[in-house]
Amino acid sequence: MISQTAEYALRAVVCLAQNPEKPLTNVEIARLTKVPEHYLSKVLHALVKGGIVRSQRGLHGGYILTQAIDQLPLLDIINTVDPMRQIESCPLKLGAHGTNLCALHKRINHSMKLMEEVFKNSTVQTILDERSESIPLCES
Repeated sequence: MISQTAEYALRAVVCLAQNPEKPLTNVEIARLTKVPEHYLSKVLHALVKGGIVRSQRGLHGGYILTQAIDQLPLLDIINTVDPMRQIESCPLKLGAHGTNLCALHKRINHSMKLMEEVFKNSTVQTILDERSESIPLCES
């Protein structure tokens, strides 16, 4: 229910959070997260523009997080690259519905709101705290 772009952004940010000791390049992040390099460049550009990460040029350059991971909600990352949207009117454009949603679309919209709430109440730190040694979040 989130876009591939949003998932890629989450993977990249978690990867950076796992490697806080030095900036990581686009190539390194792509390798660790299994995200295509060319696509990752666009995602990282959006994250820089949104203030989630910053880029450093030069010999020891790369990307680093700009915020403390315990203060960075997952929803902020998602909304920076591809905001979650609510259903505001009938997706089928049925005249009888107008701005009133049918029972199906109300249920879909409700589930989207619940998911948004989970992402709002979960930080990058939450993800790192829940990781398991047997199931890594990214490559090492």
